[in-house]
Amino acid sequence: MIGVVGSSNIDIVLTVEKFTNPGETQKAISLEYFPGGKGANQAVTAAKLSKDDVYFFTALGNDDFGKKLASNFDRLNIKGYIYTDLPTGRAYIEVTKNGCNRIIIYEGANGFITPEIVESKLDILKEYKYFLLQNEIPFETSLHIAKALKSKKKVIIFDPAPAQNIEKEIFEYVDYFTPNEEEFKYLSKKFFDLDPQKDLKKILRNFFNLGIKNIILKQGEKDIILYNRNLILKIPVFKIQNVIDTTAAGDVFNGALAVALEENKNIKEAIQFASAAAGISVTKKGAQSSIPTREEVEKFLTKNK
Repeated sequence: MIGVVGSSNIDIVLTVEKFTNPGETQKAISLEYFPGGKGANQAVTAAKLSKDDVYFFTALGNDDFGKKLASNFDRLNIKGYIYTDLPTGRAYIEVTKNGCNRIIIYEGANGFITPEIVESKLDILKEYKYFLLQNEIPFETSLHIAKALKSKKKVIIFDPAPAQNIEKEIFEYVDYFTPNEEEFKYLSKKFFDLDPQKDLKKILRNFFNLGIKNIILKQGEKDIILYNRNLILKIPVFKIQNVIDTTAAGDVFNGALAVALEENKNIKEAIQFASAAAGISVTKKGAQSSIPTREEVEKFLTKNK
């Protein structure tokens, strides 16, 4: 079974011709609201693709946005959310007509998920085997969870997004580390003062020495690369023609990866399954509204063998 601890947001999406430059004002083509948040996106993905229960520990505000998110979780039988008097988290997303995005998040209720609050839920969390963590809640909380759950032999999948404020202590407890290119570059510079284009072998060795078991590097339209101490595996991504919105692709990938690993797929099969789910998601608008069903993923994989 899959557990998720992380953020819930309302995504406020502005579709624009191009990214707004500093000092520039432009009119948006459209304004839309979608349920989002990296934790919520991953939890909803797991719930839609898995036959088993998904537990999602997150905090929602006592406001209309919080009620809207809770209704969505209830519909998918996702349990674990709590309410707080802080406002529901927000993500302000600028999306260009060709599907590229830039995101600013407002923490809000997500900041309520402290180590002390999570400690009270550990007995429930221990019932689950695979855990999805991100970095839109306080980092010290993610570190606390990873340490506590790893001691119980749980499998930790860590998405370092956003990459700011991450400390290397967490890597001792991480089984699958899933950065994109920019996050990998940023953290390599922060921790080792090295550039992946020049010092990749040294960077990988340093990450493995910190305790990471597997690095799954997501590179957008380029191959996904799996690194561990025993192998390097390049897995081609599916070619998607009609890209509309890439906002949740990374989250869909991680949620689907957890489902595939839970179903005992080997790592190559798990990455292919996750890549298919993420590929489908970029053909639809919004975060959770873009997450495919299990049937859609199976059909896509059959068609693209």
